[in-house]
Amino acid sequence: MSKDEKNDLVYVCSVIEYIARVTKNKVADIVKILGKKELERQLDLAEVNHCLSFEQVSDEIIEEYGIKQGEFDSVGNCIYKVPSHIAIGKDYQRLIEDVSNGKSIVDTLYEVMTSFISEEISNYNSSLYYSSREYLKACYEAGMILD
Repeated sequence: MSKDEKNDLVYVCSVIEYIARVTKNKVADIVKILGKKELERQLDLAEVNHCLSFEQVSDEIIEEYGIKQGEFDSVGNCIYKVPSHIAIGKDYQRLIEDVSNGKSIVDTLYEVMTSFISEEISNYNSSLYYSSREYLKACYEAGMILD
């Protein structure tokens, strides 16, 4: 994966995280609403969208896809310092890169962000989101949080 591809992936994952937070939905729900075709389009647009605010890009996606307010409040439920949406985007980018195994980035993004690990990463009261990339990969591949 090239440096530009990594940057685009961080950006798209961060936008998804941001949308999930402001609409109080799970990351997996946002990814399912968007679907693979839109994820591909967002990756293609990422280099240009970097120049725009997360708020603007997110508002456009929320409006275009009619994303409704949910009840999953990862930020409100956090009793510690909330990690930035970009920090979480970087976690996803590294995990997607580490588990892609030759699959397309869009397919891997979809699989990772709709898997069990997405909800675990969104629990900011746990230590998972700041765990090493090796640990995140091992958990994802095992299908569970490892002790």
